[in-house]
Order: sequence, then C-alpha cells, then structure tokens
Amino acid sequence: MNLPPGCPPRCRGCAHRGLTEEASSAQKEGWIRTALAPWEDRIAPLRSPDPQRRLGYRERVRLATRWDGKGWRFGMLLRDELVPLEDCPLHAPRVRAALNLFRPLPPPPAFPLAFVTLTGAQATLVVKASHPLEPPALDFSGLEAAGVEGLWLHHHPTAGRRIFGRGAWCLLWGIPESRNPLGLLYGPASFQQALPELYALSLDQAEAHLAPGPGDGTGDLYCGDGASLARWRARGSEALGVEISGSALDRAARNAPGCILLQGTCGQRAPQIRGWLASFPQGMRRAYLNPPRTGLETEVAAMLTDCPAGRLAYLSCAARTLRRDLELLEAGGYEVVSLTPYDFFPRTDHVETLALLEGP
Repeated sequence: MNLPPGCPPRCRGCAHRGLTEEASSAQKEGWIRTALAPWEDRIAPLRSPDPQRRLGYRERVRLATRWDGKGWRFGMLLRDELVPLEDCPLHAPRVRAALNLFRPLPPPPAFPLAFVTLTGAQATLVVKASHPLEPPALDFSGLEAAGVEGLWLHHHPTAGRRIFGRGAWCLLWGIPESRNPLGLLYGPASFQQALPELYALSLDQAEAHLAPGPGDGTGDLYCGDGASLARWRARGSEALGVEISGSALDRAARNAPGCILLQGTCGQRAPQIRGWLASFPQGMRRAYLNPPRTGLETEVAAMLTDCPAGRLAYLSCAARTLRRDLELLEAGGYEVVSLTPYDFFPRTDHVETLALLEGP
C-alpha cells in the first residue's frame, strides 16, 4: 500500500486509505443503498469534497498521550500501545504544528498529561489531576503562528473512557472562544463537522426543503452551538433548540439570538417540545434533527408522530439507526422524499445521510 508521508502503517483510523477516491465513494454509496434499501429509488449520489480537501482536513482531534523518555507522543491506542499521529496527513496543518509544539511539555508524574484535544483554534491539555497544577512553559508565540487562539488546561482525575469531566477548566493563554468558517462561536469542547463547506451544503439542502419563514415554528433537536438554529432565525422562523450541553446552549443563544432553548436530552424534553410544536398549525411546523449514532430516542420518535411536522430534515451519522427511525416515522404518516449521502470524512468508511421528509 502506497501511504502518504506521516501515515503510520499500524493506524486503524482510515479504513479507505488504500482505496482511490472513486473506489471509496463506490463503497460508501453501496453501503447506503444496502442499509436504506426500502428507499433506494430516492437515494441521491454521494456528495464529496473537492479532491484537494481529502487530506489535511481534520481540525477536530482527540488524542491519547504517552511519554517516551524524550518527549510526549500523541495518537491512538491500539491494544494499549500508542500509534503516534503527530504528523497524520489527515490532520490540518494547525493541528500538526500544535502537536509538535506540545511534545516538550514536562514529563509525568509532575505533569500527568492524559489527552490532547484540538477543536479548530481551541486546544486543551487534559491532565489526570484533581489539584491545580503549575501552568507549563510553552511557546505561545509558536501556537499563535500555527493558528491556535486559545489554550486550556482541564483537570480530570479519572480521564480515560471519558476525555472531559467535571474538573476545572483553566484558560492558560489566548481567548476562550473562536469563530468557525461559518462565522459562529465555538469553544474547546464543541462538536464541529470536519468539512465546514460540505456541512454548509447539507444545511443549504435542509433549509431549501424546510423553507422556514415568519409564522413557522422550527424545532431543532440536538442543536449544539446553534449553527442550524441561526439559519432558521435568519429566515424569520420561530425556533426551539434542545441540547444536553449547557456551554453549547450558551453559545447557541449568542449564535442564534431569539431562540427558545432547553437543556437536557431530547427524550427528557419531549413533552416541552411537543407542547411548543403544537402551538403552531401542522403545516407551519418544521423539525431539524441531528442525533448521535444511537438515533432518535423512543420518546422523540413518538412525539414526532403524535405531533407531526409539516416538513422534517434528519442528518444521520449511522445508516442502521436512520433506517429504524425512518420506518417509525413512515408508520406515523411521514413520507421520505430524498436521501443524500455526504462524505464528511474522506479516506474513512464513515458516511452521513441527510433525509428529507414530508409530514402526514
């Protein structure tokens, strides 16, 4: 296999790295057509990024750490052994530069570094410590030149399966929030799609289908920092956002002013979502869904069939749970209009799908 420079042969992160772009796209389209076979006649071609964006696109990384006696290494764990990824060709230049600047950090046990994360221009050092640590000496000018805007120290004494915990967050340098290519605020623990230009296209498609406007009510479930909420508000629609993260909702309030925001899981908040949607005539109800891989909670699927939206858009990161949820929504009277796969993660086997539905 002819690997690009910096790509470790033992890495298991990119299942399609040995495939051509055409072969990878064919496999992804084939998987979607198999997983979503009942609606095969409504599946559009895969939407992919420009060829030059298939490398160096990952601005959001979560990496384990190991001290090798000379400095810190950052990468993925494989059978409890670290596969170094400081020079991974999928990482954006900013990520690779920052990781190499972090290698000279103090060794353990004085500095018990467990993870390094980067979310765009926000970087975080996660340490296994409950007590405040002396801030490490770092080349802040080098970080600034690399494009990092904020550096955090997060104390998480049980860091392991969960990278972030309830421990203190200390801003070591820079600013606490940045703006993404869509102009929206985000923080060090925000979720962001890997290819903002392709994500914007998916939002364009969802917006064209939902066509929210004055007098409509758009429920945005799993709304994150409010990227989609800002779209609905810009068109004059009333909007309700639901998200479990309090910090994400704080940014959603600033990214999409004028929204009603509820904290909690969408399943927990299903009664409030239903009550709000029911205050609009069915034909003026809109719903945008962007759940995790587990798909819609049972309470959410039931709420959307009991109080149906006139139009619905569902961005899914797992075709199997999407199929389950589409079957539930169809049983409740919805009609699947189209399914569009998006290649948000080139060179991997991951593919997302935007489903557009009409209400009963």
